[in-house]
Amino acid sequence: MVSQITRGIKISVLTSFEGTYFKNYKIHFAFSYQITIENHSKDSVQLISRHWEIFDSLNDIEVVDGEGVIGKKPVLKPGEHHTYSSGCLLSSPYGSMKGHFNMINFTSTKNFKVFVPTFRLCAPFALN
Repeated sequence: MVSQITRGIKISVLTSFEGTYFKNYKIHFAFSYQITIENHSKDSVQLISRHWEIFDSLNDIEVVDGEGVIGKKPVLKPGEHHTYSSGCLLSSPYGSMKGHFNMINFTSTKNFKVFVPTFRLCAPFALN
């Protein structure tokens, strides 16, 4: 697990290799990740959007931007947390992801970024 705290918001990430499969005559490596967002600040916040940079060791970096996470824009009061799971496909057994969540602080009404630490996506058989 990797974790990082930005402005009182803690992001923790767990990853898992889900297996391989063929699609369009090409092998794909499936990974899942679980993200927990914890509000350790004194203010209520809401996740508005996400930004991901997905590194695949055999391809260029893919950038993904979107609203919320898995169709939700969770509001977190002080002491609350939100956990969700998602996944990605790589064309190689090794890669990584990093990014940030755009959030709003309800007390100050200001937007801010919460950084997601870089996390590895690695099939067990690819480990040295």
